[in-house]
Amino acid sequence: QVQLVESGGGLVQAGGSLRLFCAASGRTSGTNARAWFRRTPGKEREFVAAISRSGTTTDYADAVKGRFTISRDNANNTVYLRMNSLKPEDTAVYYCAAARFYNIYYYARPSEYDSWGQGTQVTVSS
Repeated sequence: QVQLVESGGGLVQAGGSLRLFCAASGRTSGTNARAWFRRTPGKEREFVAAISRSGTTTDYADAVKGRFTISRDNANNTVYLRMNSLKPEDTAVYYCAAARFYNIYYYARPSEYDSWGQGTQVTVSS
């Protein structure tokens, strides 16, 4: 079993930056693929970014491409999400997810991920 804990959320003004962290513990062999999703009230969970174990494969939602960067430190079992040029529409609860394998076709599907964190709130004020 894998435990994921997010941190780094908070309140920021539009145009500002935040960096999210997701630390994994437990059976980390199940964390070869890591991803970030987000959810706003009344909406489905939305894919944000994903990264393979080596870090050579990354994928982003169109809404965040060019503004967000996902990266990882395998030695510390941590994944990061650097968010720049934040907009009010980025306001959401951000969730970290992990899967045993990186699915190059379905990486954006929540069902591909076995483990989830509790989420961290990001609020962008206008």
